Amino acid sequence: MSKKQSGFTLIELMIVVAIIAIIASIAIPNLMGARINANESAAIATLKNLSSSQAQLQASGTIDGNTNGAGEYGYFQELSGVRGVKTGSTTTVSASSTRLSPALLSGAFGKLDSGGRVLRSGYYFQMYLPGAGASWLAEAATTASYPAVDASLSEVLWACYAWPSSYGNSGKRAFFINQAGDILQNNNVTKRYSGTTNPPAGTAALLSGKTSMSHSVAINTTGADGTTWTVVN
Repeated sequence: MSKKQSGFTLIELMIVVAIIAIIASIAIPNLMGARINANESAAIATLKNLSSSQAQLQASGTIDGNTNGAGEYGYFQELSGVRGVKTGSTTTVSASSTRLSPALLSGAFGKLDSGGRVLRSGYYFQMYLPGAGASWLAEAATTASYPAVDASLSEVLWACYAWPSSYGNSGKRAFFINQAGDILQNNNVTKRYSGTTNPPAGTAALLSGKTSMSHSVAINTTGADGTTWTVVN
């Protein structure tokens, strides 16, 4: 007497596969959306922390390249204590032997790529300080010399952008902050700032037609990049 064999029929297997596919089509976008939201929230929190750190650094007077008694803002390498703070003014800027202790940011923020950018939680961060005429001087790679920052203007000006390392995967929105302390956001649908190949220009969040770091930013209006920048609430 033979035993009756049990198992799944082809139709039953196809039904199971179809159900799994349906569940995956719902779950995967939700998971990606949750990751994007988490990364964007982390970027906003980082910029808030950065603003506070810059204010503390400026108030401390640790950086005073022109020795006039007024403190200056710094780059990531200075804020994280991985490199000596700047000394000198405009054309003779160099790293001193003085490092922030304790540092105002984690040492991870001192790990820059070749373009002077920091990658954290799916977002690139690019710091700017003013050069002569309030030009935009991005932070240089860790192995490079400090840019020719204008010490006097660095007492009152700094800016930082944050954008996704992979648009649509690690994040969507782009962000901007400067010495005013307001975080601006761009839905990034048209520009799609992403990674190292399509970063925002330093002037992107300024009012249309403006170019200097001392010019006003585009708050709830069209920026120099042709898109709308709004305040993050």
